[in-house]
Amino acid sequence: MRHGSIPGASGRVRPMTLLGDPVLHTPCEEVTDFGPALGRLIQDMFATMYAARGVGLAANQIGESARVFVYDCPDDEDVRHLGHIVNPRLVEADGVVVRGAEGCLSLPGLEAGTPRFDHVLVEGVNLRGEPKTVHGTGWFARCLQHECDHLEGRVYPDRVTGWRRRRVLRQAARASWATAGTAS
Repeated sequence: MRHGSIPGASGRVRPMTLLGDPVLHTPCEEVTDFGPALGRLIQDMFATMYAARGVGLAANQIGESARVFVYDCPDDEDVRHLGHIVNPRLVEADGVVVRGAEGCLSLPGLEAGTPRFDHVLVEGVNLRGEPKTVHGTGWFARCLQHECDHLEGRVYPDRVTGWRRRRVLRQAARASWATAGTAS
């Protein structure tokens, strides 16, 4: 991705991986090759995220077991955060825990009140392997936690308990996109 280029403009939209697919429930592998294939993956991820009208997308959501995610997400002050991070680590999560409505491109049309911290710090690298730190508050903090969870093989229903969890899993099992036995 060249500096100043429009993210996803040269990417192709890939099929979305849906709840129940094993790649969504397995921790992703560290990225070790920072060559052109990584740049193409990131472009494809942006194109796919924009086509699905999302604010974040992890590589395993398009079937790739790679520790990388992209985002184009506002925070609570409506400041736009646009970028990608490779091999991210959630190094700080603190502040108020807010239970807000959360959805996922891999569970289309569903959402549940999911508890998330309102401040996070994520460290990783960019597509050239250079160190990168991303600080998020509010809505953007929720996005960063959500995408980091994906790379660990978790989806937001894993963070939901009680009746909220039962409801979202029941809805997923009945969803038009679900196949027999895929909801976990």
